[in-house]
Amino acid sequence: MVSIWTITLFLLGAAKGKEVCYDSIGCFSDSEPWAGTAIRPLKVFPWSPENIGTRFLLYTNENPNNFQILLPSDPSTIEASNFQTDRKTRFIIHGFIGKGDESWLVDMCKNMFKVEKVNCICVHWKRGSQTTYTQAANNVRVVGAQVAQMLAMLKSNYSDLPSQVHLIGHSLGAHVAGEAGRKTPGLGRVTGLDPVEASFEGTPEEVRLDPSDVGFVDVIHTDAAPLIPFMGFGTKQQVGHLDFFPNGGEEMPGCQKNALSQIVDLDGIWAGTRDFVACNHLRSYKYYSESILSPDGFAAYPCASYKDFESNKCFPCPDEGCPQMGHYADRFAGKTREKQQKFFLNTGVPANLLVSWRYGVSITLSGRTATGQIKVALFGNKGNTHQYNVFKGIVTPGSTHSNEFDADSDVGTIEKVKFLWNNNAVNPTLPRVGAAKITVQKGEDKTEYSFCSEDTVREDVLLSLTPC
Repeated sequence: MVSIWTITLFLLGAAKGKEVCYDSIGCFSDSEPWAGTAIRPLKVFPWSPENIGTRFLLYTNENPNNFQILLPSDPSTIEASNFQTDRKTRFIIHGFIGKGDESWLVDMCKNMFKVEKVNCICVHWKRGSQTTYTQAANNVRVVGAQVAQMLAMLKSNYSDLPSQVHLIGHSLGAHVAGEAGRKTPGLGRVTGLDPVEASFEGTPEEVRLDPSDVGFVDVIHTDAAPLIPFMGFGTKQQVGHLDFFPNGGEEMPGCQKNALSQIVDLDGIWAGTRDFVACNHLRSYKYYSESILSPDGFAAYPCASYKDFESNKCFPCPDEGCPQMGHYADRFAGKTREKQQKFFLNTGVPANLLVSWRYGVSITLSGRTATGQIKVALFGNKGNTHQYNVFKGIVTPGSTHSNEFDADSDVGTIEKVKFLWNNNAVNPTLPRVGAAKITVQKGEDKTEYSFCSEDTVREDVLLSLTPC
């Protein structure tokens, strides 16, 4: 028996496709793959540029707090601004129900100003994004074309080469960046910050962000759980050359799902509650902004799955090294032979530092047999870590136990290790346990450090190991 859904899709597909055209940016069709498919069943034209009201807000090192408006149709607005052709240009594009003068975009620009001279342009398409989700998803095409129009104007009038341009898009904005990249030959880089899933995952390349759009595409996935039933807004599909899945890409530290997030639909996320509902989805731009100021704090490891990563199967970095998730990911461009590759890492929580450094530890025990938990802390020329668990169970002299942990600081050159054991129980024999040797490896550069001791200690007494 043929379902109503099948008949509906047939009629949509059979209907003759139409198109709408707008001066200077071209025509937009409502035929496949843009509509009439299982993923995009409704035929919805994107709004006109006038209805969307896209504006380009320029911040520079000279005007970090107040934007200057640029118009792709009026080169004089460039001449009257602080735009500098000898600087890299980075566009930041917000997503669904967002706006270009939100604090996170401006804060991201300000972080850039701390490390580089840059033209930071926030793309403001508030009216086009604060509508129904289906309409906003279709408006992506016009906004992408407008960004491409601005890039073409900068190239023709100011010799601002596309290879020196970087587009950073969050949510729907990631697909805006992909659309602009597809229309701009030679564009240098696109960064997708949790590209949205609905209406885009599983579509042909011309509909969504894709590696073929530009020379280098890096993506941060933070809300990749299925939309139904888990209300994951981001795509799980690999859509970049390098796809990063921090903390597995689905549940970020400090973001707990709640009853409201299970029942609110995409059109029901409003500005006052989206931090509550879409915490994972928004975390991607927080990671990126933090990465600007932490060039070595987001090292990510190539791995088949997060399960393998958590099982310590992807440590240390391979010979070509590990990329940094976020701002400095382009330093890794061309270092992997694979066309698309997954990378995993763990991060901290916003209340503390988001960054982390991964270490591998191997401990050879000495002393008496006992039951307990083994912890270590690393001390280096840049500082020290907290105590991290390495092993829990029967402690046997001569046995070796290994583990990995993500520290909240880079201690630099490791100078000593402190060993601690306990079992939180009274033991009348007062056993003494020690670490004959501890080997520590930094995951990024694969440097190994070895520390030795002939001493043993009772539980809850620190033992310091020095280089062998």
